[in-house]
Amino acid sequence: MISGSHDAQTSADVSNINSQFQLPSPAGKSGGACTAALLQVLYQHYENDEDEDDLSWVDVLRRMRNILDDKGFEQIPQLTSSRFIDVRDPFVITPTDGSFNYKHNTQRAVLIGINYTGQSGELSGCHNDVHNVARYLTEVQGFRKENVTILMDDGMHKAPTKSAILGAYKRLVKESREGDVVFCHYSGHGGRLPDDNGDEEDGYDETLIPVDYDKKGQIRDDDLLKILIHPMPKGVTMTCLMDCCHSGTVLDLPYRFTADGDVEEMEMNERCDFKDALWSGFGLAVGMAAGNAVANAAVSALTPDPPAPEMMILGGGPNAIHEYSDTDCCAIS
Repeated sequence: MISGSHDAQTSADVSNINSQFQLPSPAGKSGGACTAALLQVLYQHYENDEDEDDLSWVDVLRRMRNILDDKGFEQIPQLTSSRFIDVRDPFVITPTDGSFNYKHNTQRAVLIGINYTGQSGELSGCHNDVHNVARYLTEVQGFRKENVTILMDDGMHKAPTKSAILGAYKRLVKESREGDVVFCHYSGHGGRLPDDNGDEEDGYDETLIPVDYDKKGQIRDDDLLKILIHPMPKGVTMTCLMDCCHSGTVLDLPYRFTADGDVEEMEMNERCDFKDALWSGFGLAVGMAAGNAVANAAVSALTPDPPAPEMMILGGGPNAIHEYSDTDCCAIS
């Protein structure tokens, strides 16, 4: 999984992507800094016609970090995975090793953008993020539009309520088969709640904040682990991009790599009980990728036999709003 920030950081909402990031015909002006940075890296790689093997996970995260740093954003992209991986391996969303067959397998995506229109803490760029990611997936990665599920509070798509978000993830798991590719993107508010089961290093569960959070509550990382991660069928390659505050470990994956220049390989969170959960009957491997906005890499399973789902999750930074943001991030309580 690729996240836009550390658990303790807030993410940034960019007021004008056109002037600050190099994206082809971006939707609207505003957007998430993490999503924009990932897409800029991936589009530059694609337009320069570079070999896929030339772009590694560490390349993606560090290029994202350089782009964000050059523009004054403090958030630090982070990659998390269900198993230890070599971050120098090629960064891919759809495997090119033959495990994905275009005739027999399917690429699916769930893209969620929440602007919280009319509510406290209203955002302005999350819908644009979804449109930009959807365009990249369909035009560059070859995803079919009918296999891309979009939830947005724009009055035209299904609203991203708590039940709708969890329902979309459950359907994604139910429809996926061995060899399939899954891409998940979330752009909206992220939050923190006191840890209720002792599995968090910092004492807090990371959360996603649905549009009806005031009535239905937030979605804890423990819920995502049980609903989206654990039950994913073996042999599925999943990439997630979480562009929200406190997103570093929102999928509770045990291995992580942070693009801060101080770390050269993945490190393990000793408090994570992901392996125990796998042995108790769940199978899967997860990883985080930036934009886990638009990049998915193949990851082996924790269990040696059979192969688990391969998951990468990319996040964006330390939940701290930057001066360029046009809103007070995480004002929701």
